[in-house]
Amino acid sequence: MKRFLLVIIFSLLVNTTLMMPSQAGSFADRKAQAEQTKIEKNYKKEILALFDKQDMYAKKYDIKGLKSLYSKNFMDNDGYNKEVYFSLVEETWETYPDITYGTKIKNITVNGDYAMVETEESAVATTDDIDRAIVGELHSKSNCRYHLQRFSNKWEITSEEVLDEISTLKYGNARYLDIKLEAPKIIGAGQDYTATLKVNLSPDDFAIASINQEKIVNPAQKPKESFKRLSDDNSLARIFTANTDNLNEYNVAALGITTTSKKPDGKVHIYMSGLAFVMTRVNVIPKNNFARVEEKTKEKTDEQ
Repeated sequence: MKRFLLVIIFSLLVNTTLMMPSQAGSFADRKAQAEQTKIEKNYKKEILALFDKQDMYAKKYDIKGLKSLYSKNFMDNDGYNKEVYFSLVEETWETYPDITYGTKIKNITVNGDYAMVETEESAVATTDDIDRAIVGELHSKSNCRYHLQRFSNKWEITSEEVLDEISTLKYGNARYLDIKLEAPKIIGAGQDYTATLKVNLSPDDFAIASINQEKIVNPAQKPKESFKRLSDDNSLARIFTANTDNLNEYNVAALGITTTSKKPDGKVHIYMSGLAFVMTRVNVIPKNNFARVEEKTKEKTDEQ
């Protein structure tokens, strides 16, 4: 019995000794993982604080403060560097002095000193640039992806991708209409695609509209507009070919609404009742001329 017990104890001792290094390794791994998780949580807090500052500076129209959050090597997915990007921000603030922004952070991914932040953003503003007596309402929505890097304990925005974007500027009765401009969010360079404008007009209204394709460049290049009357289902469609200049595009629709009404004397009164502009983004994937499928050849060998 003693001998049997001694064998069991020896066996347990050996097993315990053999297990100790692996357990120690496991504990070390868990400790390292816990430390990494703690670091990532702290990094995410720092990133959230950065985006809180971004909102604060935007609300105050503080261009200097906003610039401080961006890397000197910043570049967005339209090829705009920091200088061009912020010149457009300032231009927007001059055009829409009451613009307000909203940002919802959907996800933060941290990988060492690099991070990616996915956001859902909105902007609202008014303008009277067409007629002082007529106020236009601007509404914009977009989904964006920011890339950040940590330099000397400070996070900076190094790049921004606008994944999709839709903006509307409406005047007069157009403010009360549901106006949609449908186009692909992403398309290959040189590929054909269709952009379709849809409007829920009342029976007393009729409209003319145009849809144009504009490369995203600065300064913007305005194409000639060709207006057509909407079809019976109150829609207009155009086929475009995506550019091959490695540039993203906007589809921009302009809509003029005319309303008819009868006067007490029986005469019909016709007047322009609304005006609207709708813009949507089409991101263009450049053609990769080096990507190809190699043909596989079957080698034949003679067996003796």
